[in-house]
Amino acid sequence: MLLEEDKRGILLESGTNEIEVMEFTINDSLYGINVAKVKEILVSQPVKPMPHSHPAVEGIFKPRDKVITVVDLATFLLGGAGEKKSKDLFIVSNFNKMNIAFRVHTVVGISRISWKSIQKPDKTVSGGNEGIATGIAQCGDNLVTILDFERIVAEIAPETTIQMSEIDRLGERQRSDEAILVAEDSVLLSKMIEEALHRSGYVNTKMFSDGSELWQFLSSLREDAERDSKVSLIITDIEMPQMDGHRLTKLVKDDKDFKQIPLIIFSSLITEEMRRKGKELGADEQLSKPEIGHLVQVIDHLLEVNGK
Repeated sequence: MLLEEDKRGILLESGTNEIEVMEFTINDSLYGINVAKVKEILVSQPVKPMPHSHPAVEGIFKPRDKVITVVDLATFLLGGAGEKKSKDLFIVSNFNKMNIAFRVHTVVGISRISWKSIQKPDKTVSGGNEGIATGIAQCGDNLVTILDFERIVAEIAPETTIQMSEIDRLGERQRSDEAILVAEDSVLLSKMIEEALHRSGYVNTKMFSDGSELWQFLSSLREDAERDSKVSLIITDIEMPQMDGHRLTKLVKDDKDFKQIPLIIFSSLITEEMRRKGKELGADEQLSKPEIGHLVQVIDHLLEVNGK
């Protein structure tokens, strides 16, 4: 079941602040994944186990000519060895330039909703600050838990996420007080991005958990005489509750007061179609996670050309 045709419509729309959520079940509980991250759905296949791997990693399989790692979501979410059934499905995802298949029990369908319909989970039920739920979505009559797949992959394979060694390889750097605003809903990645920026010398950072929070802060500076010292550059993820990064980009770049502020989209979803969409919206640069060293170099360049 290929999804490229189904995805094309929403991928080419600009700044609508909407998401298509694929709903699936693990032991009758509803979870969701952004359709933009889904490459295809396959009936589960035999998997070759890999020694010394994470408990949730079943192993690998090779549909057509690509070797793909299989992660059993039931094992990851609930612990213990999940029961494998012949009717299980593999949701083959593509993000952070990786293909990973997640074993699920059923796929329920796809709902198209506004990001405003996705609420941040209460920390008391989502595992606190380190929880793996990025939001709770109202899809029709159902409440669907949107999982932080980037965090799941980062926990299983830490080498695939942001690496501070990339910053160290940039060598000795000067401290900069340029104000950088960052919108990132993943608590884990937000901490890592902030640490990486501080290590690279950009110590004046302000972190926001979604595009709406950043936009509200930016709007509060509209009549501020010291606005230029409070925002020099914006970095935004794409997937975020309340307001996604594309909507934020559109608001910033359509606004006469803010359109000159350099804006970087830093996301795991940078495909060719997403890149085209970001360019249409006016993003100055678009980078794929986890290229943190490249991000710092792009920040250097944009601040230089803007006379900062």
